[in-house]
Amino acid sequence: MTDGTRTVVERRRRHTLYFLEWSAGQRPVHLDTDIDMSRIQEHRAAARARGTRYSVVTYLLHATGRALARHPEANAVMAPGWPGLLRAPRIVRFAGVTAKLALDRPVQGERTVLSALVPNLETAGLDDIQHRIDRYRGEQAADLPEFKGVRALGGLPVLLGRLAFAGALRDPRKRPDVFGTVSVSSLGHSTVDGFHSAGGTAVTLCAGRIAERAVVRDGAVAVAPVMRLGLTFDHRVIDGAAAAELLTDLRHTMEACDDLSCAEDPGQDPRGADHDHGSPRGLEPSTR
Repeated sequence: MTDGTRTVVERRRRHTLYFLEWSAGQRPVHLDTDIDMSRIQEHRAAARARGTRYSVVTYLLHATGRALARHPEANAVMAPGWPGLLRAPRIVRFAGVTAKLALDRPVQGERTVLSALVPNLETAGLDDIQHRIDRYRGEQAADLPEFKGVRALGGLPVLLGRLAFAGALRDPRKRPDVFGTVSVSSLGHSTVDGFHSAGGTAVTLCAGRIAERAVVRDGAVAVAPVMRLGLTFDHRVIDGAAAAELLTDLRHTMEACDDLSCAEDPGQDPRGADHDHGSPRGLEPSTR
């Protein structure tokens, strides 16, 4: 007689399990802040009126590329081989910003996390970023060529899978093309306000939902769409003050909509567009 308990050999999520084993050496520390999304929501509404759709994650990636370019010490990784008795610690800093964007997608019928790379964020425009994100929409995203390695890991014997995963990350100079230089994840499609994760990079950004909240403007309380942004940093690579400065820069960049409106439409002031302060439509995880 059995109680229905059974053991399942995990294959579809092996890449995630290998990653968790590999990333155990990180020393994560967590920060977070609330971002007033009024200007971004207004810019989105103005863009929709012109027939263009931008997801919230697109704005986050755009701001991340600009902010990390201003904080190159955070666009880095701890080089392999340390800690050790004979080798001094080394940090590899990257010239470009590539995001590793977490996607919730089915792989052969089983729900799992895929990591999509979005490169050149230090210079990419909103349209470039959105086009890249749109490529990963839909339930067939796992069949794209860039996820061939993920599919292969599930079919390899465990020992070979672990060795293959570690081998792909051995050379830190190749890390941007394999693992990105910053990790970005969003649960904004759900009722999650905030969360933290360590994505294997020096900095991981985690975006929660946008919700109407009370804010103070010019000494008066107002209602505004607010998003909580979590930042997890690897303390081996940067210290808390540097991480706090980066998070502050990100917040100011997004709240000011920085150069977004000027870059995308020089003739339009997004403050004059119809306001769109409501919660965003239900979009796919990490691509709302």
